[in-house]
Amino acid sequence: MTHFIIKYFIENEKYNTTKDATSIRKRYGIVSGCVGIFCNIVLFFIKLFAGIITHSISITADAFNNLSDAGSSIATVLGFQLAEKSPDKEHPFGHGRYEYIAGFIVSIIIILMGVELLKASVEKIFFPQEVIFHTSTIIILSISIIIKIWLSIFNQKIGKIIQSSALKATAMDSFSDVIATIAVIIGVLINHFFSVNVDGYIGVIVAIFIFYTGITTAKDTLDPLIGTAPDKKFIEDIKKFILSYDDILGIHDLIVHSYGAEKKLISLHAEVSAHENILKIHNCIDDIERGIKQKFCCDAVIHMDPIDTEDESSKQLYQKVKVIVFEIDKTFQIHDFRVITNEKETKIFFDVTVPFQCKETDISICNKIKKEIEKMEKDFIVEITIDHLDVLDS
Repeated sequence: MTHFIIKYFIENEKYNTTKDATSIRKRYGIVSGCVGIFCNIVLFFIKLFAGIITHSISITADAFNNLSDAGSSIATVLGFQLAEKSPDKEHPFGHGRYEYIAGFIVSIIIILMGVELLKASVEKIFFPQEVIFHTSTIIILSISIIIKIWLSIFNQKIGKIIQSSALKATAMDSFSDVIATIAVIIGVLINHFFSVNVDGYIGVIVAIFIFYTGITTAKDTLDPLIGTAPDKKFIEDIKKFILSYDDILGIHDLIVHSYGAEKKLISLHAEVSAHENILKIHNCIDDIERGIKQKFCCDAVIHMDPIDTEDESSKQLYQKVKVIVFEIDKTFQIHDFRVITNEKETKIFFDVTVPFQCKETDISICNKIKKEIEKMEKDFIVEITIDHLDVLDS
């Protein structure tokens, strides 16, 4: 069924990093959302009917859980539709983050719905109402489980194809619905065979599922807006590509600026020989930026850092400073090392990469390093810049 839907409703269904990737991604997202809307609306009405004829708050809560999922699917469609809007004067990097904003709005609605159903379920615990057993209800709920299992697999597959955190979250939501519906069936059977009315308690469980779904969905949609660490494989592929050029000696301060799933801007520092022809290096960096655009479908801004690769005294000094920094903390790394000497003084410039888990202040780290460098025979003027991560996302 999944293959049929993709083949029938998505023209040129193959998704990759071509110039048409954004429009293909949009089609995937809209098809996934429409399937979700249809399935969840159908489930809402048949479960609501079952809840009314059985007087069961847990079945009614499960029905409204499907209604919230339909709302989430509507937001998915709107998000993918708005995310493809072309850049404009006010939004030069496009509108890709609409996908996350739409998802966040729906997550708030889901949370509020969970709270309201929780109140109604607690009320049923204190003021229980007789639940009427119908075999058709069990059949309806069982069919619902089968549909939700398929919907979870469907969204998971498309989420992997287009690398959408929103659709992957929707897949997990569908799977949690399966657990919630199983809980409802158990409650109905316990009430029928053992005459123990647990309807209100099961309603509480379902309401908590809905509330939890809203919280996790909110987190999944807020994380990209706040800024998360970029995908490690993506970073490694970028590094490997850049270092494949002979003129590039090393890279650091790599930052990935994300403006939606399909709009990324990369900035980084590339270390090059200070003795190489500057025009040649400039052409090389231009080639790399164009290559990143073609290969990874994202723009790149590269800052050139000249490194003295021929001066033996500078190379020896670099090794000594590297040992000093490593002895202070094995997690520290140095880069962008430069030595400038004139008649009056010798200045040393370098950056130190410090991981986020380090609680020591930047001033304290700099003072420790400078104190050790001062123990050398020659007096140096030391300028240190602290970086708190070599790879960032914003």
